[in-house]
Amino acid sequence: MTVRRALWLGLAALIILVSARGAGAGPPTDQLKGAIDRVVATLDSPALKGEGKVLERRTAVRKIANEIFDFGEIARRSLGRYWQPLSEPQRAEFVGLFGDLLERSYISKIELYGGEKIVYSGERVDADLATVSTRIMTKNGTEVPVDYRLFKRSDRWMIYDVSVEGISLVSNYRTQFNKIIQTNGYNGLVEKMKTKQTEFAEEEAQKKKVKN
Repeated sequence: MTVRRALWLGLAALIILVSARGAGAGPPTDQLKGAIDRVVATLDSPALKGEGKVLERRTAVRKIANEIFDFGEIARRSLGRYWQPLSEPQRAEFVGLFGDLLERSYISKIELYGGEKIVYSGERVDADLATVSTRIMTKNGTEVPVDYRLFKRSDRWMIYDVSVEGISLVSNYRTQFNKIIQTNGYNGLVEKMKTKQTEFAEEEAQKKKVKN
C-alpha cells in the first residue's frame, strides 16, 4: 500500500468509525464519532449530491475537519525544529499552505470511500494525550491498523497525527520537509508548497473544463 493511499484511508476511516463498537470508549472516541456523524450527514445530504456540488461538499467537510483536526499543531510538529525560528506571519502562512495541501491531497479523497469496514480496537488516555486505535477491513480481507493521536484542548480532543500501518502522517511530512529545507532553505519549501497548490488548482480547473 502506498503512503498516499494509506494516509487517505486513515482520514476516510473517520467516516466509518461512527459504526464501530468497542468496550470502554471514552471522550476522545465519543468526540470523533460526533464529528463523523456530521460528515456522514453531509455526504448523504441530497442538497450536496452530484458533481456540481463538489466544492460545497468539500467546504462543508473541511469545516467539520477543522473542528477535530488541529492543523496548526499538525503543521508545527511536521516542521519540527524549523518551526521555532519562524515569525508569526510566517507560521500563519505555513499553516494555511499546509492545511490547504492536506485538504486537497487527502480530505477530498473521503468521497472515494468504497465500503471498507472498521473495527474499534482500543482507546488509551494519558493525561491530556490519547490514542484511538482502529483496524480498517478492506474488501479483499486485508486489515489496515489506524491510530488517531489526540490532545486535549480545553474540553475538546483534537487530532494531531494519524498513523496508518505504522506510517505517521506527521513523521512522513517532517522527513520530506527536512530534506527540502536542508537543500533549498525554508523559503524553498514555501515556494514548493505554493507551486503544488497552483498545480492542484490547475488540475481542478481542467477537470471542470472537461466536464463542462
